[in-house]
Amino acid sequence: MTKKLIAYFSASGVTKNAAEKLSKIDDDDLFEITPETAYTDADLDWQDQNSRTTNEKEDKSIRPAIKNTIDVSEYDTIVLGFPVWWYTYPNIISTFLESTDFSDNSIITFVTSGGTGVTGPVNDLEKAYPEISWKQGKRLTGSESQEELKEFINQ
Repeated sequence: MTKKLIAYFSASGVTKNAAEKLSKIDDDDLFEITPETAYTDADLDWQDQNSRTTNEKEDKSIRPAIKNTIDVSEYDTIVLGFPVWWYTYPNIISTFLESTDFSDNSIITFVTSGGTGVTGPVNDLEKAYPEISWKQGKRLTGSESQEELKEFINQ
């Protein structure tokens, strides 16, 4: 069995809930990617052309600062979770991926979304970070059984 880290970014708590469920399956370590400046409801308003997340969507070079980093050298697999924003990953995921060396890890993604699947965000990550070993991801809705989650996390 490989040693896994469940790393996640959650703006509203949905992804956090999924990450906590995943971490309990095999008692894996849990790491929250925490922005230095928390996202407010106004920041998350996708209909506001001046909201923080809209600005980040328009400028993919923006790297929201994070409070914390982690040494991933003791892990074989990183299970990386995030909400889907505008059909892709939030810029803070780039901050995280650029904050440490993932050359000895493989990354499995999970996304939380009301309807967007994992394929688009993972394709975007593979293009942006081809040096990382990516594995098949999954969209989690919160309705997965414990067995489905176990099968996913231990792929």
